[in-house]
Amino acid sequence: MRRRLLALVCASASLVSACGVLPGNGGGRHTVTVWLMKNSASQDFLDRFTEDFERSHDDLRLDIRIQEWTGIGPKVQAALSGKAADGPDVIEVGNTQVAQYVQDGRLTNLTLESMRDWHMQDWLPGLAEPGQDNSAQYGIPWYAANRVVIYRKDLFEKAGITTPPRTRDEWLAATEKLNSGGNQGIYLAGQDWYTLSGFIWDEGGELAKQSGGVWTGTLDTPAALRGMDFYRRLQALGDGPVGADEEHPPAGGRVRRREGGADRGAPRGWPQAIIQKNPALKDQLGFFPVPGKTAERPGSVFTGGSDLIVPRNTDDRDAAVAVVAALTGAKWDTELARTMNYVPNKTTLASAVADEEGVAAMAAGAAHGRATPSTPLWAAVEADNPIKPYMTKVLSGGDAQKAARGASQRITEELAPGLG
Repeated sequence: MRRRLLALVCASASLVSACGVLPGNGGGRHTVTVWLMKNSASQDFLDRFTEDFERSHDDLRLDIRIQEWTGIGPKVQAALSGKAADGPDVIEVGNTQVAQYVQDGRLTNLTLESMRDWHMQDWLPGLAEPGQDNSAQYGIPWYAANRVVIYRKDLFEKAGITTPPRTRDEWLAATEKLNSGGNQGIYLAGQDWYTLSGFIWDEGGELAKQSGGVWTGTLDTPAALRGMDFYRRLQALGDGPVGADEEHPPAGGRVRRREGGADRGAPRGWPQAIIQKNPALKDQLGFFPVPGKTAERPGSVFTGGSDLIVPRNTDDRDAAVAVVAALTGAKWDTELARTMNYVPNKTTLASAVADEEGVAAMAAGAAHGRATPSTPLWAAVEADNPIKPYMTKVLSGGDAQKAARGASQRITEELAPGLG
């Protein structure tokens, strides 16, 4: 993922005593090197966190180094394999990237701390599950962001829609109402496969499944085809291009004068981009979670975000764990969420962002979030993504089952060890 979208105490009394000064350093602080990604946290947040952490851990000093997302994969791989004295002790990675780094025992197993100290049962599943390998926890959830529906309140009111839809059927009905007087009820690009994934998961389907260590593409299952059929029905109520993904055109031009209902996206940068191009909409944008099949729960969504990992080759495991505990603990995780408009890493912390309409809508969806199949080979699927042309074929009137079979076969081939 390109945008990743991330207790303040040592985990136990024994850990406090273990975070001691290394022999031979003359009684000075031991440096913990932390790699965080550009724009994941503001400088003000990092300054406040560093001051608080170092005050609470007078034997440790933080060296936070900001990294660029571009080219980060090979850089992390090199750090995990190297023995450099100034290598990172803690690294922020995209939640779906953990599978790429856990191979060959290069990450620290943090299962004990996760179960004993960090209340892992409350973590967002879309962050926690990709951080696991064979039931062991290596990636610790930090923050999340996911898609919601951004809509125009004035056009909803004009169409007589008094409350945002909570079910798929209500969503279709509201969108049809908005398609009048030259307005467009929804903007949904034809190749927005992240959104399609949520519809597939709601139907009980998967993008791919593993059995006996072998991954198989599953877009041609009845459940996955039902998800694609709902996508087709919804997308047909707008004029989003069937051959483009959600980044084309850019977000700012979408919820414009004649587009009434809805755009799909994360409410961090998108509203600002829309308002920048359409200043009159400043007070007219609203947000609601992607509707589910019933009103009891929102729809499933693809969850993006970041996990924190500890390299196996760190020279101070306890100090690295103390940093992870602090960054992902309730105090600083909620502070990060408020500062950056993220979803906190636990469902129990959702109330911390309840006063921000867009983030609150994200948090409601994130409780039912998922991530892409947990295999390091999934990156090869996304590199030349067969799901996108499959969607275009279906939206252009092609045979859905035939197109899904072809895309599933491509996924299977990419996920075959040694062939992808």
